[in-house]
Amino acid sequence: MTDQNKIIRGAFFGLFNNKPPAPYKAPDTLHSRAFATVQDLISEGEIEGFASASKEGLTKGTTAYDNASLKDVFLDDTPILNSTASSSSPDESDFNYQNTTFKSRFGTSNQTAMSGIPAETRSPTAVGVTVTTAAPVTRQVTNTDVDAVIVTLTWPQIQVFEDDGDVRGHFVEYKIQVQYNSGGFTDVISTSVSGRTADAYARDHRITLTGDFPVDIRVVRITHDATESRVQNAFQFTSIQEVIDNSSTYPNSAYVALRLDSKQFNRIPSRKYRIRGIKVRIPGASASVVSATYTQSTTVVTVNNNNHGLSVGESVVFTATSGAGVNGTFVVQTVPDVNSFTLTSSTSQTVTTSNCTFAGTPNVDLATGRIRYPEGYVFNGVMAAAVYTNCPAMCLLDLITNTRYGLGNHISDSNLDLFSFVAASRFANAEVDDGTGAGTKEARFSCNVNIQSPKEAFAAINDLSGVMRCMPIWSAGGITVSQDKPTTASYLFNLANVGEGGFNYSGSSLKTRHSVVSVSYFNMDSKEVDFEVVEDSTAISKLGTIVKQVKAFACTSRNQAARLGRAILFAEQNESEIVTFTTSIDSGVVVRPGSVIEVNDPVRAGARRGGRVVSATTTAITIDALSETTLPALSDNPTISIILSDGTVESKSISDITGAVLTVSSAFSSAPNANAPYVISSTTLQTQLFRVIQVEEQDDINYAITALTYVEGKYNFIENNVALPTRNISILNVPAPTPTNLTVSEKTVVINNIARSKLIVNWQPVKGVTQYLLNYKYEDNNFVSQVVFSSDFELLDTKKGTYTIEVFSYNISLLLSVNAASTTFVAEGKTALPEDLSGLTIEPINEQFARLRFNQATAIDVLHGGRVYVRHTSQTGGSASFQSAQDVIEAVAGNTTEVIVPALAGTYLLKFQDDGGRFSSNAASVALSAVDILDSIIVKTDREDTDGTPYNGTKSNLVFDSSIGGLKLTDPSANATGTYDFVDTLDLGGTFSLVLKRHFQGVGFYVGDQFDNRTDLIDTWTDFDGTVANDSNAKIAVRTTTDNPSGSPTYTSFNDFANGTFKGRGFQFRITLTTADVAQNMNLQQAGYTATMPSRTEQSAVIASGAGAKAVTFTAPFFVGTSGLGNLNNFLPSVNISPQNMATGDFFELSNISGTGFTVHFKNSSNASIDRNFTYSAVGFGKGG
Repeated sequence: MTDQNKIIRGAFFGLFNNKPPAPYKAPDTLHSRAFATVQDLISEGEIEGFASASKEGLTKGTTAYDNASLKDVFLDDTPILNSTASSSSPDESDFNYQNTTFKSRFGTSNQTAMSGIPAETRSPTAVGVTVTTAAPVTRQVTNTDVDAVIVTLTWPQIQVFEDDGDVRGHFVEYKIQVQYNSGGFTDVISTSVSGRTADAYARDHRITLTGDFPVDIRVVRITHDATESRVQNAFQFTSIQEVIDNSSTYPNSAYVALRLDSKQFNRIPSRKYRIRGIKVRIPGASASVVSATYTQSTTVVTVNNNNHGLSVGESVVFTATSGAGVNGTFVVQTVPDVNSFTLTSSTSQTVTTSNCTFAGTPNVDLATGRIRYPEGYVFNGVMAAAVYTNCPAMCLLDLITNTRYGLGNHISDSNLDLFSFVAASRFANAEVDDGTGAGTKEARFSCNVNIQSPKEAFAAINDLSGVMRCMPIWSAGGITVSQDKPTTASYLFNLANVGEGGFNYSGSSLKTRHSVVSVSYFNMDSKEVDFEVVEDSTAISKLGTIVKQVKAFACTSRNQAARLGRAILFAEQNESEIVTFTTSIDSGVVVRPGSVIEVNDPVRAGARRGGRVVSATTTAITIDALSETTLPALSDNPTISIILSDGTVESKSISDITGAVLTVSSAFSSAPNANAPYVISSTTLQTQLFRVIQVEEQDDINYAITALTYVEGKYNFIENNVALPTRNISILNVPAPTPTNLTVSEKTVVINNIARSKLIVNWQPVKGVTQYLLNYKYEDNNFVSQVVFSSDFELLDTKKGTYTIEVFSYNISLLLSVNAASTTFVAEGKTALPEDLSGLTIEPINEQFARLRFNQATAIDVLHGGRVYVRHTSQTGGSASFQSAQDVIEAVAGNTTEVIVPALAGTYLLKFQDDGGRFSSNAASVALSAVDILDSIIVKTDREDTDGTPYNGTKSNLVFDSSIGGLKLTDPSANATGTYDFVDTLDLGGTFSLVLKRHFQGVGFYVGDQFDNRTDLIDTWTDFDGTVANDSNAKIAVRTTTDNPSGSPTYTSFNDFANGTFKGRGFQFRITLTTADVAQNMNLQQAGYTATMPSRTEQSAVIASGAGAKAVTFTAPFFVGTSGLGNLNNFLPSVNISPQNMATGDFFELSNISGTGFTVHFKNSSNASIDRNFTYSAVGFGKGG
């Protein structure tokens, strides 16, 4: 390049930019890489292999198998090869990881060692020689134990510096050659390195040695050596490592090795492998050999047999008994119809119709691992070769018999009941709905588990047994498995063949039951533990949400986990009852745990339907204890089950019953022995089923049996949600008859001194019934239910109205009768009015009180809780009424026959009131004329109704109504009580005892029931007095003070009075109107009082007058009047002096007579003061002090 060119180029850049661009530097693309090799032991062997390859039916050792295996190797939960990739020719984009080497061994006893992964021994040797085009570098290996060498090449830099300042990568091609025993070099690696690196870049090449020693390794540079310093691409043969591979084969151990590129991992990733595990033995060919015919065309063998029952994929053992057919075990390829199927022979030929036999043999469905059992398969006691299956029964059998990891050194097939294992396997491998909703199916129980730690044999066996709901049992020197599966009863028990204790039942507490089960299982999709939650809505409504956590051992199926949860909930709710009993040796040695037994317990069934045979032929059975046995009607489809002499149970329909002889519709296989146990079942009463869980020998004669409730149809319920079949185990569940002759009567009674109305319900007792449900309702209210234990019932505190009553019968199981006895009854309750009071008489006691006597009430609700009301009115004759009278005393108890009342002129009226507040219809009355106090004075008579302005005092909630001429409540609905305070205060001028008599005249009335309120024609009136209003009342009360009323007196509280004596100086009066019914009011027409003071005589003891005027003070002052009450000193007392020891001519002078005393002065005839003794008597009114 010339200088001129450089100037032109610079000028070009200058046209557009003032400065040149920065030099370009190629990215650093070459990096040294390291590889890690890991080796994982995945199982005891031999295993089937990897799941995807196995399902695709690929052959081990092929490229397709190896590729398919990568779908089941998960690094950090990501498969090396996507599951959708082609196993035979995957695209590069199907791989999630590059440069990953994978090898596997499946645990056979003769497996070979893995070469290259990992290298157990490496011996490095430094070389450090630069490789040039002209001078290849060679090193020799002489150790014949070396399996491979690792050649390490190192480039210090690979880059080119351009004239313009750019830095770019470069390309170097080279090869490695091998020469065995001087036989000439051959190329084993021809490759190159391309890119740029400014740092040292190393590369390893592993070369497996396959020829004779000595071995020469030569590194040859093909690209020309660099001649300019700006080109840097030289490299060295840095070192050589002699590798001796591990020669261990790890027989009977399945393991894998992975070589991982550090370019994709910054750490060793987590590894998971989806495999099909240990191969185990499965049952061999069926013992049932079927004769058939066959033809063959090319390799297709067509077998003809009516209703052969085989399906595509099942295996048969084919044996040609004529013709040239090839014998062997074949898989059914097609099933053209129910009478033929085809096989594929290994030999192509033509065979005309010939004879053969075939026996169905179990085989494994490659897609699921389930064992397929041919229809009609009969186990012949021989196990076939080991294959992969996830059948839990065969896995359990393998664990027990394997000598490497199981109990095979202690237990062999001869110690096992292989038939029980095969029976469990057939039940476990039966197909059920897989719960996806797609109509697809899966095995009932599958076992998919990786047991990674040692376990006690008992625990391991129990875990695997639990997968298929089995219980391992050691019996008679061997192991058998008892499975919870549909089972027919194999033995019978009734009271005739159990101990004296009979049957004893127990159940689990509700506290131990659950309503929700959360089942954990391994989810193969997420490769994590997942949870399936199963709920029992009925149990939740009864118990609430109570969760049980369960781990589903060896479970990878969501629906298998769900079935486990449903089984647990079902068992807790329906199979929690345990029966225990003892039996004799003849039964105890026959019954085994897992057996289903029938039990007829007459106590629970409500009828004896079992006992022992007295005598029998094959068609006629004579039973025991006919009088105690409840035989069913022939229309009830009766059957009889009997234990035959060989210990088996046979059941036959009963066609005739004549006395104790039962004739069956078809003959028993042999005539039952005398004393053989039997039970009878029918549509309405069947035996109860239990599954035996324990048989314990108690002594040389007796055995104790423990059994758990067994429910038929539970498997269909758990797996398919099919309703449980009904099994009637007791006629006690049959509804009892309806009660008859239901009657009702009414009565008032006394309970705890309270009168209460009640209905007495009676009915005819139902035989065998001890409880009844009685429903009753009043009018249109809701029914109230009551359980009663006799044929009568008393309903207390009834009210007037219609009662509807129903009575059901309970049977012993508390099942109600279908119908009820019912009736209606119209009750009066306690609404009847009390009888009228009778025998009323009056007897004055004194001027203040009188005694009323009358006959005792007969009504219970008056005698207990009722009252006697005593009222008084100043009216007499026909105008006096209870309505127009007011209470004269507080009402007294209803059982009272006499009362003391204030003596008031007028009429006393008495009524009974019951405890419900109802009065007698009519009042009893008696009149009393005025009772005057002898030698008394009227201090004051006050009438508030006759004042110029009637009732002019202070009113509270009261008003004077001139239209009715009386005082009344303003608004009873707002205030049922009102008061009126008299205008004047009575002031006696001193403290005296005062007799007060009230003056009352009033009448109760219904608001709106007065003449002026009536709008209908007078001819239609049925009464003129209005409705009787007994619930309104009026009282007068007084309060007193001993202080001067004109000052600041202190008064007592108000006290009601009618005729009484009160003491004080000042008196204030108050009227109170009340009503107990807001519809009633009181018209108080007259109200007032009369205050009187009775005369009083005071007599003294002997008094000495002394020589002068003697002032005497009365013991108690007399009332002499005030300016407002009869004028002052208008009622001075009369004083009489009785002198003693008087001489002739002696006399006395009496002066200064007042209410408080007097003065007496004794003198002689000379008018001189003398001292004489005297007594006095003073007669006046009132007593002060």
